[in-house]
Amino acid sequence: MTFAYQILIHTPVWVFALLAFLMWQAIQAMRPRKTPIWRALIVPVVFIVWGVSRIGFGHQDSAWPLVAWVAAALALMPLGILTPRPFEVDHKSGEIIRPGSAFPLIRNLIVFGLQYAVSVISAIDASDRALAIIVGRAVSGATAGYFIGSTITLPVAYRRKRAADT
Repeated sequence: MTFAYQILIHTPVWVFALLAFLMWQAIQAMRPRKTPIWRALIVPVVFIVWGVSRIGFGHQDSAWPLVAWVAAALALMPLGILTPRPFEVDHKSGEIIRPGSAFPLIRNLIVFGLQYAVSVISAIDASDRALAIIVGRAVSGATAGYFIGSTITLPVAYRRKRAADT
């Protein structure tokens, strides 16, 4: 119990705020809703920024963390492009209408959990730090790649749907 408590008290407050925001967004996505396209891009942008921020240019002794990040980003970008969440367009308001889904909740928890676990491991055990850094960069790259792919796909599909019905 002391170990878990130490992890929690050494976790920056912004991490808990980010988790709360991601959970709130995911819970909102569990029911059908209408939203402006820019709002649908907030969570992907948060994950892209978090993924890119973990690259750590100039903070590593080898190129492997950067190679792991780029390889993972390139590997998961097609998944983000090829698996868009379905939506319809309200042509009067221009907003998108998405059906409810548990997918964002599961996705957000998995991605957050992986990022958090790697950060904790690299902070705790210096002997595992090199491996944790490489794995952490791969997780960050995969996250960023997936969300870059989905962020590219959403506006493209939105424009297509708007043009098809006008």
